[in-house]
Formats: sequence, C-alpha cells, structure tokens
Amino acid sequence: MPESSDPMVTIRRYVDAFNNGDAEAMAAVCADPMQILDGMSPHVWQGPTATQDWWRDVLAEGEHLGASGYHLTLGEPRHVEVNGDHGYVVVPTMMTFDLKGQKVTQTGAIFTVALRRVAGEWRLTAWAWAKGVNGPA
Repeated sequence: MPESSDPMVTIRRYVDAFNNGDAEAMAAVCADPMQILDGMSPHVWQGPTATQDWWRDVLAEGEHLGASGYHLTLGEPRHVEVNGDHGYVVVPTMMTFDLKGQKVTQTGAIFTVALRRVAGEWRLTAWAWAKGVNGPA
C-alpha cells in the first residue's frame, strides 16, 4: 500500500532535503535512473548519481559566482496528474539565495517533476527547472 497517494509528499521531501543541503536525502527519494534538466551547465544529469552529481555542480557554480544559502518555497501545484504508478506535477516555485552578500529572490520559477511508484512509494524520476526572475529580497 502506498504511503501516500499524493506525489507532492515526495516532492516536499526532496525540497526539504535541498533546503537542508542534503544530497543523500534528495537522492533517497529518487528512482534509478534519475534525470535532471537545469539552466546551469552542463544542463543535464542522469543516472543513479544524478542528484549527487547535480548538487556537486550547484556547489561548484555557487562558489564560482559567490552564491550560497539556497532555499526553495513551493507554491500550490498548477498541475498534478496521477495515472496508475506514474505522476506528473508542475509547481510554481520561489528561490532565495545570497549572492555576494546580497539576498536575492527568484520569483516565477517552475519546478516540473515526473514520478513513479517504486515498492508502493513515489520516487522522482526526472525534474526540470524553468528559471524565474531575480530581484532583491
């Protein structure tokens, strides 16, 4: 029996792990294989270590640009579709972070996630990030 019929429960776990900087906890709610599509180069990460590889690149990019303290806030989902053991969710998202000592808020971002049930639990199989607009916090 699935722990929850709502895939947002798993997406919130992923985002909570992201907000805590915990790549292993992010990976724990992902299926294998996993795929990530992001605006940061190299833009695509896939395979069993996609989440950890992406997080490593996030930290390296942040160090290069002077960015840190990333925090996501999910809005109300715009679209949630569950078809058997497959799910698709589109969520407006706000990200805040520090950039060279200044607080920045990115509004209007979109987090799109594909999921599947594995052993009765939702797992992320892919996500894509559509960047919003940066402004002062």
